[in-house]
Amino acid sequence: MTTGFFWDEKCFWHGGGNYAGMLPVGGLVQPMQGGLPESPETKRRLKNLIDVTGLSSELAMQGAAPASREDLLRVHPAHYLDEFQALSDANGGELGRRTPFGPGGFEIASLSAGLAKAALFSVLNGELTNAYALSRPPGHHCLPDFPNGFCLLNNIGIAIEAAKAAGLAHRFAVLDWDVHHGNGTEAVFYDRADVLTVSVHQERNYPMDTGDLADRGRGEGLGYNLNIPLPPGVGHNGYLAALDTLALPAIRDFAPDVLIIACGYDAAANDPLGRMLATAETFQMMTRRVMDTVDKIVMVHEGGYSETYVPFCGHAVLQEMSGSQITAPDPFANVFPLRQPAAHFDAYVNGLLADMAAIL
Repeated sequence: MTTGFFWDEKCFWHGGGNYAGMLPVGGLVQPMQGGLPESPETKRRLKNLIDVTGLSSELAMQGAAPASREDLLRVHPAHYLDEFQALSDANGGELGRRTPFGPGGFEIASLSAGLAKAALFSVLNGELTNAYALSRPPGHHCLPDFPNGFCLLNNIGIAIEAAKAAGLAHRFAVLDWDVHHGNGTEAVFYDRADVLTVSVHQERNYPMDTGDLADRGRGEGLGYNLNIPLPPGVGHNGYLAALDTLALPAIRDFAPDVLIIACGYDAAANDPLGRMLATAETFQMMTRRVMDTVDKIVMVHEGGYSETYVPFCGHAVLQEMSGSQITAPDPFANVFPLRQPAAHFDAYVNGLLADMAAIL
């Protein structure tokens, strides 16, 4: 089993320093180091951790070329790309909502999409068993002409369209377990029957007006979009139940050629932008379940804003993907005694999922 790990130091250089947390800097809002919650440290520390434990020596570590303009145009209109490029060349700026970037931001975002594309191509070409793209900036919130939520290009959409254009596969499934709704990826494929999009997320977190169970696609795409909005606090058991009850049966029925996971870690217990109480073990067990469901899988890194915990969650996923015996014991295992929530809450979540299944 060979697992690829696609990364580039330049992706860590993407910046958006005109925010303090989620608030624009100005007036009485003092600037802060780093600016956005979407900082390079969560990703850089994941890369550092797999180097320190030795896991990276068991992975096929590699970079990739940026996505080309032809790649980008399959998802994003020319007027958006031109505006993005112009601002990037003029020392940076902001497009959409909460998507600031500095000089060279267009090139870094294109590189981030290129990592996702290369990871997908390598698996579909049979060069790797599975692959992980440490993409930054993330992509799952980016609509074709409206970037938001730290996402400037739709990395997964660009990768899928490039693979389809190359004739490498015909049926794609996307499972998004980032704590926030994958509204951008949903929008790209909402009218399509060749791409199944499944989003498991905290209900009405971000964006607050998307991600409803009733949003099932449109036209030829009707029935090929599945949202699984979960209440805060579902934890380990709730996430596994959501996969077992709704997400994985839908993916199994669709029978994709490849499964791409929008792999955010912001459902973790101490994440500042989520309230879902998942653990590193949760992500490892979800990875095991998707590997048991589909032969070809690709992980594309999305959100996750705890600099201390994202590395351990990511390490657990990569350990499972590669079949490695190298571990990074969860330092929060005794801090978050949340693996088994109260029985009545488990019953509530299971009832909720059963109700969703009945509606579907």
